[in-house]
Amino acid sequence: MTTGEGTVRLRPPNNTLDPRAVGWWRAQWLLLTAAPVVVLAVLGALIEPARFWLLLPAAVLAVLGTGCAVLLPAWWFRTHRWEVTDEAVYVRTGVLRQEWRIAPMSRIQTVDTVRGPLEQLYRLATVTVTTASAKGAVRIEGLDHETAAGLAERLTRITQDTPGDAT
Repeated sequence: MTTGEGTVRLRPPNNTLDPRAVGWWRAQWLLLTAAPVVVLAVLGALIEPARFWLLLPAAVLAVLGTGCAVLLPAWWFRTHRWEVTDEAVYVRTGVLRQEWRIAPMSRIQTVDTVRGPLEQLYRLATVTVTTASAKGAVRIEGLDHETAAGLAERLTRITQDTPGDAT
């Protein structure tokens, strides 16, 4: 990353997400899987001539969705990392295709903390760091809600003390 003073070297992000993120991701998968499975199963129970052609995809979706809910969240947990330094906030996400997102402190415009219903159930939160980047905000999902609040406060304090980048 290049700043007005030169190049800043960032080490790989070290912080992991909260372990409860695995359960949160599993719940999301199961809910997304359950909706079409229930619709197909109900239709299959009601429509005799199409029963096989409705129950078969319901069963396939149920097996695939459950398999994804069991395997993927643990894999994601091992690969998602985040870090905050005095110069930048950055995340590494992705399993097969890893992506690093870096937001220099001088470019941060807003810091938001969001807690959806499932996140609240798991006592988690998402911190969204918005910059002027066309690529969009940097999101750190799956944080303990108290850690997220502290991080948002810390980022706000650091960005207030960081002079804006004129470029």
